[in-house]
Amino acid sequence: MSQPARLMGLGARPAIGLDAGLDPGADGAGRSFAIGELADEFGLTHRTIRHYEDEGLLAPQRDGTARVYGHRDRARLALICRGKRLGFSLAEIKEFLTLYDADEIQKEQMRFMQRIARRRIADLERQLQDVQQTLGELRIIDTQISDHFRKNGITETHTPEDTQP
Repeated sequence: MSQPARLMGLGARPAIGLDAGLDPGADGAGRSFAIGELADEFGLTHRTIRHYEDEGLLAPQRDGTARVYGHRDRARLALICRGKRLGFSLAEIKEFLTLYDADEIQKEQMRFMQRIARRRIADLERQLQDVQQTLGELRIIDTQISDHFRKNGITETHTPEDTQP
């Protein structure tokens, strides 16, 4: 598995096929895949895979009107899925993939990935702070209501919906 594939975290979720990597010796090398096979493997719709093709992220061969995906397309799809799960935009994923193709030692690709990963970490940390603040406020409201009930002799009732998302 290549260094960029490891950086995108391939292999961390083999249950949905993200261990494909970009290593030509990996499982599936030399064979072709129909769109339905890839859709099933990655839990995507045919429409989503065609959208990735329209966006220039995948470039399957054609056999008449049928799309024929190779190992490279499968590996790129694994990276796309992983990137989406990590919260990267399709534009960011496309640039990552483009840099992989353009830079043999992947220096620029690594710089790009580090930059967008750090930006994503900062975004998630801000969101986490917002969520923690909101939870704190909601807990205060809950405590105030419980205190009000207790002071007025009202019995609190708890239903399963109280704690279910």
